[in-house]
Amino acid sequence: MNFTRWSARLPGTQRRAAARTEHTVSPDRPGEGAVPAARAERLTEDPPGLPAVDELPVREVLDRIPALVALMQGPEHRVAYVNDTYAAAFGSRPLGAPAREALPELEELGLLPLLDQVLRSSRPRTVKSRRTPGGRSYTFTCTPVDVPGDTSRGVLVFAADVTDHAEAAERLRASEREQRRTAVTLQRSLLPQELEQPDDLRIAATYHPGGTEAAVGGDWYDVITLGGGRTALVIGDVMGRGVRAAAVMGQLRTAVRAYARLDLPPHEVLQLLDGLAAEIDANQIATCVYAVHDPNEGRLVYASAGHLPILVRDENGQVLRADEPTGPPLGTGGWLHASGSVPLSPGSTAVLYTDGLVERRDADLDEGIEALENALAGATGTPQVICDRLLRSAGVTAGHDDDVAVLVIQHPARTGPDGDLFRNAALELLGGVEAAPRARAFASGVLTSWRFPADLHDLGVLAASELVANSLQHGVPPMKLRLRRTDRRLFIEVTDGDDHLPRRRRAEPADEAGRGIAIVATIAAHWGARRTPGGGKAVWCEFALPRGDR
Repeated sequence: MNFTRWSARLPGTQRRAAARTEHTVSPDRPGEGAVPAARAERLTEDPPGLPAVDELPVREVLDRIPALVALMQGPEHRVAYVNDTYAAAFGSRPLGAPAREALPELEELGLLPLLDQVLRSSRPRTVKSRRTPGGRSYTFTCTPVDVPGDTSRGVLVFAADVTDHAEAAERLRASEREQRRTAVTLQRSLLPQELEQPDDLRIAATYHPGGTEAAVGGDWYDVITLGGGRTALVIGDVMGRGVRAAAVMGQLRTAVRAYARLDLPPHEVLQLLDGLAAEIDANQIATCVYAVHDPNEGRLVYASAGHLPILVRDENGQVLRADEPTGPPLGTGGWLHASGSVPLSPGSTAVLYTDGLVERRDADLDEGIEALENALAGATGTPQVICDRLLRSAGVTAGHDDDVAVLVIQHPARTGPDGDLFRNAALELLGGVEAAPRARAFASGVLTSWRFPADLHDLGVLAASELVANSLQHGVPPMKLRLRRTDRRLFIEVTDGDDHLPRRRRAEPADEAGRGIAIVATIAAHWGARRTPGGGKAVWCEFALPRGDR
């Protein structure tokens, strides 16, 4: 711009000039806006109008502007002018000296290269909210100008004081950081502090909160020991951000643990969670996968409420995606969830995860899942090593824009001496008076072959006898006795075709029955009963092995 005409570009100049032109009386056109004589005489007696902006002295205007103004001339940016506000902020500056020497504050702010850019491009540049050595914050605008009497161009530096805005923004950021720290603390406190480690599985999990610019979400995971060697695996994601999402997550996780103790099928657990999620907040939805591993079956039985598919890598390195069945997210209501299953044989690895691991703004979700499948196919080592490798392959860093939760489950293939610590034995019971003696003889032979001490052998035979007797009296065929040992426990389980679950009750002295479950509950470390998917029930108990037998 031309510096001598700079004031003419101030807002409102053209509007006032146009207004003066519109109201000028034209004697040649009396029919269009002419003013009567008496009216004209009165107008000529009014005081003269204010001077136009063009007539105001530019230097006087700049000296009174509360913003910082400085004018630099030529490629060396020699100081041609600084206004009073600039001098008050940084002290008086010698005219004619290069800006690098005369205006050291601009060099400290890194603005000298910006002056060169403005001269080369003839385009203005703005730098927002730079803090000066004195602690004030300014927004600097550098504009190219033509300097009168000189062929070289100059740069006009205009700096508006935005200290109040900058401090308010910093207070807001500090408040957001504090809220995020609170949400992260709440989130981590609601997640398992130490994962349960089942006898047959090796499990690791990781939670990675979103970066500093993203509020914490409601991702969660859990591992729940159900008894009888079975394990529930859970992962979920509450939609939304902040403390509210973390609080809803905590309520759902607590509810999952309570429902898991009922030993219900996965789809029934999700059905209960769906109703609870609607009661917690009708506008809050969540996705979830609830899976149960039974070492006797070698499968994961699962149900999904709008969550991403489980990935399973088998012992040969092939990755299977468990896509079906999947229902809508929790909290939507009106849907009957269904259970599915996926193999988890010895040597297999399963991965449960949230969308932060695979979802990207610039890519399709299926592409992210395929990339995760490829990463899982080549990932080996312990579950924790696999967790870390999957995070690295997905590019999850400290600045990641979403929460990530990953749960890795391995079913190790045990051989040699380690394999001897994990044994199974089963006997089909046909019923009749010979069933109980056959069960006792079978249990005694198996426990003897497993080289258990005499006291544990006798307790195991007694528990097997009582469970079989209870099944013979109250159950219906088919019946089966199963004994299983791990490196830490002995499990005894009896299944039959009747779905009526036994309960412990106090037997009166005159009662001839009702003491079987009470005896099992007394001698075993734990006992329980559950309905089986095909109809019927399973009643089990477990004993902890002495350390010398592990």
